[in-house]
Amino acid sequence: MSDDSRVIRCDAFRWRGIEVKPYKVEGAAPFRGVTRQTLLELSFVTRYFEVEPGGYSTLERHRHPHSVVVLRGTGEVALGGERHPIAPFDCVYVAPGAVHQFRATGEEPLGFLCVVDRERDRPEAVEA
Repeated sequence: MSDDSRVIRCDAFRWRGIEVKPYKVEGAAPFRGVTRQTLLELSFVTRYFEVEPGGYSTLERHRHPHSVVVLRGTGEVALGGERHPIAPFDCVYVAPGAVHQFRATGEEPLGFLCVVDRERDRPEAVEA
């Protein structure tokens, strides 16, 4: 049995050796100012998303659940038909099929960890 255990160091909300990628390809459903880093890929995937001030993720739904932990900044999450303020250390559960979107509302980026199953469906964009 191999031991692939490791520590990935973080400096200023960027993990060493992990590429910062665009959130999605241009031309996808509307979003603004979002990047991602894929930190761990096991039977689950741990990603860090960062939303610049005034930015937002796509309004979408999936058939898989999400577990989100806010690390920095302030914002709001749209869940179903409601909006909720979020701040560091708040946890968000996005149930399968729930329409959701994250927005940065403060003066610094909104950064959060998102954990999902490795095998999952593609997002379905939703009209506002």
